[in-house]
Amino acid sequence: MTARDNASGEGLNALDVVLIVTFLLGLYLGVSLQITSTIPLTCAPSGLAGLFLLWRWRDRIEPRHLAGLLLVVTLYLGSILSATDISFLSKRFTGLVQITYSLVIAYAFFLAIINGSRDQIAAILLAFCLFIIVGCLLEAHTGLRDISDRVREVLYNAGQVYDADRRDELLYGKVRPKLFTSEPSAVTFAYTQFAAVWLALSRWRLKFLVYVALIGMGVVVLPGPTLVLMLLLACPYLVFLGGERGGRARATRIIGTVAISLLVVGIAVVLGKVLFAERLADFERGKDASFFYRFTGPMLVAFDMFHKHPVAGAGLTGEPFIANDVTTVYMNSAAFDSAWRIPKIADVITNYFWLHWIYLGLVWGSLILVALSLWLRQLGVSSLAFCWTVWLILGQASGSYVGPKTWAVLMMAAAASVVHARSLQTATVEPAERYAGPSLLRRRFPRLARGSP
Repeated sequence: MTARDNASGEGLNALDVVLIVTFLLGLYLGVSLQITSTIPLTCAPSGLAGLFLLWRWRDRIEPRHLAGLLLVVTLYLGSILSATDISFLSKRFTGLVQITYSLVIAYAFFLAIINGSRDQIAAILLAFCLFIIVGCLLEAHTGLRDISDRVREVLYNAGQVYDADRRDELLYGKVRPKLFTSEPSAVTFAYTQFAAVWLALSRWRLKFLVYVALIGMGVVVLPGPTLVLMLLLACPYLVFLGGERGGRARATRIIGTVAISLLVVGIAVVLGKVLFAERLADFERGKDASFFYRFTGPMLVAFDMFHKHPVAGAGLTGEPFIANDVTTVYMNSAAFDSAWRIPKIADVITNYFWLHWIYLGLVWGSLILVALSLWLRQLGVSSLAFCWTVWLILGQASGSYVGPKTWAVLMMAAAASVVHARSLQTATVEPAERYAGPSLLRRRFPRLARGSP
């Protein structure tokens, strides 16, 4: 196999493509199946596709990969055994089962991406983004909305179906598209994540112009603050992947990419203030419950856990254990409106970055981050900073720490890092091979070089 073959991967057959699309569709929909009275199979299509992908690429599973995964799961087990109040162990064990399932299928998806063709994966992700845009346009201007609403009523429980259309009309001037998902933010999150990974994987020369076009279409078709994260997600690529080049100009290139990234951050802040001025005004007036539950509230609860349970936090899926603490923290916050309802504690902590610290505490949370980083190194990740920055940014728009979405974010970023580094190696190998002359001919075609027929 040549260096170019290694860089582009073996390529995916039709079955692989179907499994990858099914996995992405499962992340997009977030449909769960209740397999026991206490354990749901979250993102069920992704779970089934992930198991098939694990079998499909079983020959590429390495012992060190499994050792790293086992270390991570063992530390999670240690964290729930260390958490306060053993009476909540059953609930925390459910969380352990869910996060193990999520890590395993995300690893399977990682194997598919790094062993497939870079161009194929990029094409699938871009096609999914365009599917979302076209689907949302059809939902807004045709009868697709009625079909989508009926499907949503079947797929999701009554409490999961989004019913804040009136608020969206006041904030955005229209009903935001849901396109078969439980809520508009699910559409926007998937669109943002897939577009960001496409940016890292694409080899198009004008891909940044396409990315800007994707952002523009998103703002028009599916408005929401999550789209600001699309601009921010360009920064990890520019700084940690886009600037990785050899030669004397490397330092200059890195400085340039950092400067561009700072400019992008500034643009994101300005656009956020211009495009979502009404939501920012609501937040400043203390009327935006969604923002509070996604950022401010979870952060305050995490700091409270550092004070009360610094070693092991609340334990995985430990919201029942800290229900009273969460209520107290929220009620004492100046940014909280007492008129807001808190029907379920898990529904008002929707930030998986802060949930990591809420569930695990300062000690176990730090240990597990180190273990996850070691595992990523075993998987061949070249830039841990890229992976964790992407994970942190998208964490501001999603909860469900133990669910597949959270760990698919990390593993897709890891796969993009691996593929990108492999391409850089190819770029340095190919020119040397190109001018190797007769010596290269003798190595690759020894019989021809000896004059054999």
